[in-house]
Amino acid sequence: MKQNLLQQMTERMSEFSKGQRLIAQYILQHYDRAAFLTASKLGALVEVSESTVVRFANELGFEGYPEMQRALRELTRTNLTAAQRMAVADNLMDKDTVLDKVLLGDAEKIRHTLDAIDRQAFYAAVEKIVSARNIYILGVRSAASLADFLTFNFRMMFDNVRPVAGTTGTEIFEQLLDIGPEDVLIAISFPRYSKRTVRAVEFAHRAGADVVALTDSADSPLATDSDQLLTAHSDMASFVDSLVAPLSIINAMVVSVSMCKQDEVTKRLHRLENIWDEYDVYDKNN
Repeated sequence: MKQNLLQQMTERMSEFSKGQRLIAQYILQHYDRAAFLTASKLGALVEVSESTVVRFANELGFEGYPEMQRALRELTRTNLTAAQRMAVADNLMDKDTVLDKVLLGDAEKIRHTLDAIDRQAFYAAVEKIVSARNIYILGVRSAASLADFLTFNFRMMFDNVRPVAGTTGTEIFEQLLDIGPEDVLIAISFPRYSKRTVRAVEFAHRAGADVVALTDSADSPLATDSDQLLTAHSDMASFVDSLVAPLSIINAMVVSVSMCKQDEVTKRLHRLENIWDEYDVYDKNN
């Protein structure tokens, strides 16, 4: 329904009442703004009642206005350019309250993620990672920082971690050439989804590897070919996405995996500490 919402409005325009047509016309022209308006504010803009807006959402098959608003926000996140996203965020935030709104919003995203995450999928992913022959990790563009963080921590525990550099599509497939049923691919992508990541997930799935997808929802293009789907709530923070919730899932994954391999990880960390001391890696003056 998310993908077809605007098309549905266009095709059904002649069926709508006068007030509903005004709402539909506004949304079709300004869905990036409408996604962040309350029902009363949207009604005031097009000069109809709040109840008319709610009935319009029902007419389109939604249980209420909040559900339609979520669908519009999903369209906004996946379809808008970076410049358009920045313009929307600028309209929503006051410069004097940016710090409070962003940090409080991030805390809310973590809470929503905890409420909705599939715990069975999380622990199944941990088991697959612990027993994998090779652990491939892929995240490009904004997700690259998350992939790098996960790679850094897993490399302190395992010697079979294979970060997949996402510079070009062909290089990704070359790095995944030998992936197979005993391996795991951890793929990370959030709107606007990377085509390279989506194709890599399809490739790994066809090769029989276990795919752990860290993304925003079951509607993500990564979901179809994933074996364990881990969803994290993310939303716009200006032209970038807030990625605190997926980072929290990664932190939990690292902790859970280390607990499963506690004896081996402890020995490995002792060896690393000796190396760090010998080569003066960390400042110990403090």
